Amino acid sequence: MYKRILLKLSGEALIGDKGFGIDHKRLQAYAQEIKAAHDLGVEIAIVIGGGNIFRGIQGEEGGIDRVQGDYMGMLATVINSMAVQSALEKLGVYTRLLTAIKMEQIAEPFISRRALRHLEKGRVVIFGAGTGNPYFTTDTAASLRAIEVKADVILKGTRVDGIYSADPEKDPRATKFDKVSFTEVYNKGLNVMDMTAFTLCKENNLPIVVFDMNKPGNLTRVVKKEAVGTLVEV
Repeated sequence: MYKRILLKLSGEALIGDKGFGIDHKRLQAYAQEIKAAHDLGVEIAIVIGGGNIFRGIQGEEGGIDRVQGDYMGMLATVINSMAVQSALEKLGVYTRLLTAIKMEQIAEPFISRRALRHLEKGRVVIFGAGTGNPYFTTDTAASLRAIEVKADVILKGTRVDGIYSADPEKDPRATKFDKVSFTEVYNKGLNVMDMTAFTLCKENNLPIVVFDMNKPGNLTRVVKKEAVGTLVEV
C-alpha cells in the first residue's frame, strides 16, 4: 500500500451531469472516495484543476491577456479546492488548504515544510492556485507538489480507466496499457499529462497511475496497489 499519495483531479470531473460549475453529487462521491482511502491511514495531498469554471487558454481566445487569464484559472482552482475541502470536512476529515497565491483569509500560503507537517498529522492537504505562475498547468503543479512533499506516487483520477494507444472514446480499436515506461510514453506519443509535468516525474522517478475516478472503490484499490488503471514508471 502507498504511504503518501498525491491525487490529481481535473476541474471538468466536478461538472458531473451539469454543463458547468460543480455537481454536488459528484463532489460528495469524490469526498467519500477520498475519505475511504484516508481511513486506511494513507497520507493524501490533492491538486484539482479549474477547467469547470475557467481556463486561461479560453480567456486568451476571448481576447484576455494570457497571463491574466492564467491567474483567473488559478483562482478557479481555489474555488474547486474550497469545495473539496468543505465536502471532506462534512465527513469529519481534517483538511488544510494551501495556496501558491497568498489569500490568508481562506487558506495558508504554500510552504513545503508546513505541508509535510500537515500530512504527518493525518490531515488531507489540498494545494490550490497551481504553481502560482502563468504558463504552467495544474498537471505541472501536481508533479511539483508531489515531489516537494515526497509523495510515493501521483494518482491521476480521470473518466477513463487508464492509458490507451488512442482516444478510446473516439477509436474503438484503441488498446489499454496495464503498465508502461516513461520512455514508451515518449516514443508512442501517449497522452498522460503535459510534457513539463511528465518530464518532472520522469527525472524524479515519481510513478504515475492513471485510473477511472468515477468508479466507486477505485481510489482505495489503487492505493492498495491493486491492478487498476495504468502504471507509468521507469
